[in-house]
Amino acid sequence: MITLKTTSLFLALAMAFSTVNVAEAQTKKKAIPKSFQRKPAPKVYSDTKNNNARNQIQAAITQFKNGNYQSAANTLYALTKRNDLLAERPQLRLYLGEALMEMNLNQTAAFQFVDLIKSGDGRFTRQAIEKLLIVTDRLGDETLLNYAIQRIDVSSVPNQHREMLYYRLGEIKSANGDFSAAAQSFAKVGPQSRYYFNALYELGLAQAEAKQPELAIGTFKKLLNVRDNAKVTDTNKVAAMMGIARSMYQKKDFEGAIDMYSKIPRDHVMWHDAMFEKSWAMLRAARFRSALSNFQSLHSSYYEDFFIPESLLLRSIVYLYICKYDEIEKVLSLYEKQYGPVQSSIEKFLRTNPASVSYYSEVEKAYIMRKEEDVVKKTTLPLKVVNKISQEGNVRRSLAYIKKVVEERRLIEENPALRSSAVGQYALKILNNRIKGAKDLTGDMVKAHLENMNTELKDLQEQASLIRYEMINGKKETIKKRIAGKDLTDLQVDDKQDRSFYVQNGYEYYPFQGEYWLDEVGNYHYLGKQSCE
Repeated sequence: MITLKTTSLFLALAMAFSTVNVAEAQTKKKAIPKSFQRKPAPKVYSDTKNNNARNQIQAAITQFKNGNYQSAANTLYALTKRNDLLAERPQLRLYLGEALMEMNLNQTAAFQFVDLIKSGDGRFTRQAIEKLLIVTDRLGDETLLNYAIQRIDVSSVPNQHREMLYYRLGEIKSANGDFSAAAQSFAKVGPQSRYYFNALYELGLAQAEAKQPELAIGTFKKLLNVRDNAKVTDTNKVAAMMGIARSMYQKKDFEGAIDMYSKIPRDHVMWHDAMFEKSWAMLRAARFRSALSNFQSLHSSYYEDFFIPESLLLRSIVYLYICKYDEIEKVLSLYEKQYGPVQSSIEKFLRTNPASVSYYSEVEKAYIMRKEEDVVKKTTLPLKVVNKISQEGNVRRSLAYIKKVVEERRLIEENPALRSSAVGQYALKILNNRIKGAKDLTGDMVKAHLENMNTELKDLQEQASLIRYEMINGKKETIKKRIAGKDLTDLQVDDKQDRSFYVQNGYEYYPFQGEYWLDEVGNYHYLGKQSCE
């Protein structure tokens, strides 16, 4: 019998649900911990004989210590440009970076710390790396974060920042496929850390990717237990339940996986994924009626903008198992009607759009449409394709980073005094370049996902052809048996309960004509019969 070639459930989770967002509900409202706040820097070292320069340096320090960060930043920026203060420049940059941090100009501050690190001045390198870790963590800038982490000795990092570093190290090792090392880093993040929930989830994910499902289940259960008192739609709680279900599927405990998938609340964004993955588990457990019941919900008009081509082929495979050949033909025709034009549209877009900005523009339109319902932004690509790609992990993180940099630019533009100052003009130049670069990078990510999607659709089209071949072959065998005078069975699908059982227990029946009611999605029950001999 045919089986579909599917993406790893855990890889799908990592792409569809960004790890940064696992604890978003818990971290968004928290104030910046005291350990992340500015600490007084040491006095500026200076051996200049120029009294005027000394006075300017002292004035900048005084402004900084008094909390007048904007004035301090302007003075410090001017001092860093003076050729007669080369010896003082590294620490002046450190002060300037801290002043910009206090003004919430984190991206601009990051450039000061990077320049200081590149200068090779050993007196201030460690402090610069520590500050760079903080601002890049706030921004979610993975490139600069990796740059900082590669240059720091974990043992030299203050305790208050060390667990953040362990978490980020785990992310890097996991992205590089070193899941054992990643698990070791995530395990070092303690309950007192604001990264704890994320680290627990990522630890379970790394263990699952390392083919240790039992360890993964234990870790996900730990996350579930610590969030026991949270509301049912709590993001961490739901992510833990999905992790347990996927780990059970990985170890071929299909009934256990089905039970856990069934606990995902319907009003959570991950319910649709859970319904689809549960259908796979039901197929593997030979629960055909239950799987077909799920498809009535998955393929309702409510989810018409979801990119789920594999679910249609999975539905046709279930029909193949129970010899419902006419239903197979309907589903395969529906697949071709829905995803044939999608594949053509993707191929045309890839062929006619070489520039990265074209790809970024598509996900930006989808982002605006989700945030501002009254804004009409027509995408060139099918909406289901753009929605799918915009939810991929790396694209989501990149969009979140761009949003923060745009917000930083807005802070400057809305402050006339800062905007017209030298440091303000310098910051705007940095931010405009970063926004452009980040958009190009995001466009490249979108293009890569689009190419993968095109490859996937080609592969699924081949699978559809094989299913159609099996369908035709099955029809031929059925005709031969009927000609031979053999009676074919007409049994209930994987269940001997008839309709009277359901009627007696309060269920209602009506002829299904394709209408879908939102409050009924998820509650359909298939009562068809199988037609195999």
